[in-house]
Amino acid sequence: MMINPDSRMYYTQFASPLGWIMMAATVQGLCLVQFCGAERPADAFLRTQLQAAARGADLRADGPLLRHFTKALRAYFQQRSPLPSLPLDLSRGSAFQQRVWEELCRIPFAETRTYGDVARSIGQPRAARAVGQACGLNPLAIVVPCHRVTAQNGKLGGYSGGLEIKKALLALEEQALMGPT
Repeated sequence: MMINPDSRMYYTQFASPLGWIMMAATVQGLCLVQFCGAERPADAFLRTQLQAAARGADLRADGPLLRHFTKALRAYFQQRSPLPSLPLDLSRGSAFQQRVWEELCRIPFAETRTYGDVARSIGQPRAARAVGQACGLNPLAIVVPCHRVTAQNGKLGGYSGGLEIKKALLALEEQALMGPT
């Protein structure tokens, strides 16, 4: 049986300063970036985690696109530089979630917005809570920078990778603006 290359999902993992990160991509682009903790996850764990996102796709380890994405994320951490524009596959989200995630990608490196700011910018000023939910369901940590979204009261709000990781990502970007120490 011949497998359609469009139905493949490639995955990999790599160590970052904030723990292990799992990534997955389809031919359309990067579709998953997720923090996995301090210990290297087993391949069986990765495949289990990916089953829901894969939606029946043929799971394959590694792939040329993922090497490019891994290089970009390593540069983000090591050189504290903004990520380049990367092809993304946001098709696993609802239309509203996709609008929120696309808007999050417009938040400049090392800047923050509130959930209300994002709601207003997508033309839904009363949807701050729904924006927060879309941020919580963001499948592309760091790349779709929901860590740059905070609560109206100045508090950090939530983060699927944990508040310590959100604080670390915001600090990394702030340090990048201040230059080498």
